[in-house]
Order: sequence, then C-alpha cells, then structure tokens
Amino acid sequence: MTEPQIRFDDGAAYERIMGIWSQLAGEQFLDWLAPAGSLRWIDVGCGNGAFTELIVQRCAPAGVEGVDPSQEQLAFARTRPASRIAKFTQGDAMALPFADKSFDVAVMALVIFFVPNPAKGIAEMVRAVRAGGSVAAYAWDMYGGGFPWDSVQSELRALGQKIVYPPSADASRIDTMRQLWASAGMADVETRQITVQRTFQDFDEFASIGLNTPSIGPIVRAMPPSEVDKLKARLRDRLPGDADGRITYSARANAVKGRVRK
Repeated sequence: MTEPQIRFDDGAAYERIMGIWSQLAGEQFLDWLAPAGSLRWIDVGCGNGAFTELIVQRCAPAGVEGVDPSQEQLAFARTRPASRIAKFTQGDAMALPFADKSFDVAVMALVIFFVPNPAKGIAEMVRAVRAGGSVAAYAWDMYGGGFPWDSVQSELRALGQKIVYPPSADASRIDTMRQLWASAGMADVETRQITVQRTFQDFDEFASIGLNTPSIGPIVRAMPPSEVDKLKARLRDRLPGDADGRITYSARANAVKGRVRK
C-alpha cells in the first residue's frame, strides 16, 4: 500500500498550522546567522512566504528569490508585503532554476526533510551561492520530539495509529545535518538547537489546528468518533491549560550553517 504524501498546497491553512511556528523559529535562526545587509538571498522551499517575510523584515536584503513546487503556496506568498522585494518562482530544490553563484545566502526553512535527496538539494544551494557565501537550514527535530504537533502524534501512536513522517525525516537529526553540510564541502560548519513556544487561547483552538494538519488530519478523519473523543481526552490530560484555559507548549528545531569554500 502506498504511503500518503504530506503536502502543503493551501497557503492560508499553512499559516495557521505551521507559518506561525516557522516565524518563531526563524527569528532565532536569523539572529544566529547574523547576516550583513544588502545580500542576495534564495529561500528554497519558501512555501507561503512565512520565512521569506522575515528575511525582508529583518535582514535588509538586496533581493530575495523564493522557490517552491506549489503554485498555490506561491500565490499566497505573492500577497505578502515581502513581495515588494521578493520574487517567487515555481521550482525544485534539487534543480534550482538559477545560474551558479547567483546568491550570497541560501536557506531552507523547515524543508530539508521533504527533499527526496537532501544531499542533492544541499549541493544545489552550494552551486547557487558565491564563494564565501552562506548555506543554512533549520528543521523540526522529527525523531527527537521537536515537531510542533508531536504531542498529537504521540497520543495517536498510543491509540495504535501509524504516523506518516516526511520522506527524509532523518535529515532533521542534528548529527545528520552536520554530516550533510560537511560532505557538501562547506567550511566553518556549525549546528545549534532552537526552542520556541506558542500559546493557544484554549483547547478548542489547539485541536482545530493540531488535528487537521496534512500529516495528522487524514488519520483523525478516518478514526471512529469514539476514538477521536478518546484522543481529545488524552490530549486534554497531556496539555492542561492555565487559569484562563490557555495552552502553551514548546517545539524544537535543529539548525545548521556553513560557508561555501573559496
């Protein structure tokens, strides 16, 4: 039986499910990169432009090219204020539609585990960046419990459900990231972990998002109503609200950066 694919084609839905998390982690990631201004950026797997928006807001870029395979996501990205500077192009991370040495910085934000051949995607970023430029990425620690919706996945597993991971989830491990960057021939390779928190106004808001992600929603919709009720009860016990009913919890990403050798 073929495993279902995890796809993000709805830019507005992605914003609720992952865009907010992406920007929370992205702020720390950019602080860590500490880039100079007036650089040429490529955002590989830009999706709906959540991280691209941060680059424009925080990094004073000379230009940004966002690349993603989903036309629907790109259409949403083009509605953002970032589009006054950023351009968005349909393309494949493993065959970037740009000439060699076109950029100063290449980034992948929450993308590497979706790339069928991560090493090839990294090689493409290295090819597209000038000597001395930066190549960097961050990804949820999928196998280390860092995924924002790991609590839901854990309770689904406890109820006997099978969880579908992205095709290259192993590339989210921090040691794997370091090895991939070193194998690509980059210099000054560094890694770090990024921890962020998000608050939901109540359990209903959490459930309306967390039970409807592309990887979790199909599983939940196929479950009998009694099992869904059991899942929600387990989650309520696992994620108690504060005095006002708000739920706050953490997610964790692994990050890596390196420099293209001269």
